[in-house]
Amino acid sequence: MVAIAQQMESFSIDCGVLPASVSISRFRGQDGVDEYHVMVRPTDYGSFSAQLEWLSAAYQNALDALELDAQSTVLRRFFCSDLSNQTAALEARPFSNPSDPDTPCAVSWTRQPPGGSAKVALWAYHLTDPESDLDKTLAASAVTLRRGALAHHWTTGRTSTNQDLPYDQTRGILESYDAILQAHSMSLAHNVVRTWFFVQNIDSNYSGFVAARREFFAQHGLTPDTHFVASTGVDGAHADTAAKVAMDAYAISGIRPEQIAFLAAPEHLSPTQLYGVTFERGTSVAYRDRKHVFISGTASIDHQGRILYPGNVSRQLDRTLENIDALLKSAGSDFKDMCMFIVYVRDASDYEFARQRMRELFGDTPLQVVVAPVCRPGWLIEVEGIAIVPASNPELPAF
Repeated sequence: MVAIAQQMESFSIDCGVLPASVSISRFRGQDGVDEYHVMVRPTDYGSFSAQLEWLSAAYQNALDALELDAQSTVLRRFFCSDLSNQTAALEARPFSNPSDPDTPCAVSWTRQPPGGSAKVALWAYHLTDPESDLDKTLAASAVTLRRGALAHHWTTGRTSTNQDLPYDQTRGILESYDAILQAHSMSLAHNVVRTWFFVQNIDSNYSGFVAARREFFAQHGLTPDTHFVASTGVDGAHADTAAKVAMDAYAISGIRPEQIAFLAAPEHLSPTQLYGVTFERGTSVAYRDRKHVFISGTASIDHQGRILYPGNVSRQLDRTLENIDALLKSAGSDFKDMCMFIVYVRDASDYEFARQRMRELFGDTPLQVVVAPVCRPGWLIEVEGIAIVPASNPELPAF
């Protein structure tokens, strides 16, 4: 195989007459395996069906320009403004239908309005391997991607609505997810890399969710003395309005303990357990020719767990990015390695500020800004993301 220079590049695609914007990152691995993150959003006002059509057409144009086919898709997340009234339109299109059998893919829906005139926006993750087609299977809203000794499991839209309270629903989600993990010879403590929890009316329901997760984690060996899981806990809603909590998750079977590292920057951010929550600030996963760095939802916080710059969204964003920079540095990375960002704003009027500021700082790096309050009312903005770092670890499994 001809050696390929490893690099991260970000760029936009001209959508022509389509009222949509597309930004893309591409990591070209030394072994020829390329990863793509694609963000698409409509740029004109229109009905949900019209915007979904623009989204689909712009996304397909981007795939054509990149010479990618639908089989390269691993994950698609749709950020929706009014999910309860938009489910039928999402189900009607193969690319947004979680059960589409022709192109196995983990499809996630969440009610997190994408801001501005957009009613729907998309984050898509693609992977290509010159040596073989992707080995994917889809079952019960989860896709399994098998790669050599490893299998990557993306699970979306987990809910538990048999009971009403957020505490009970969170327990139900984690119990059912743990059963899925066990069926694949995995566990929460050893295989789960990343979670996203979408909490309906987070200002009221967060405490019940936090208590249930903390207790369940402790029962499964996840404590301040061991480790937790990189995560985002943010306002969002499932299509089923009875679901007070929903979860997406990513786990890897076959992963070795030495591949995983948990990120900390104690001079910038406190351990999360200091204020009663249980997640890692970030997690890195090393492979033969690259390292994935998952940055959890991060806000304007200091090393003692205090909210900094209350009421000032601009200063909060600056501090949030300073904290992320410290986490990236702890993983041997920096912002040049970022392949995507999601920014959550509490106040819809802060959407345009956040979008413009992130574009000024990070150019074409794929970005979605959505309206979604975070776990403490004083935080006006939160940022998460993924970085991919070139590496040389011949003793580790290939990605």
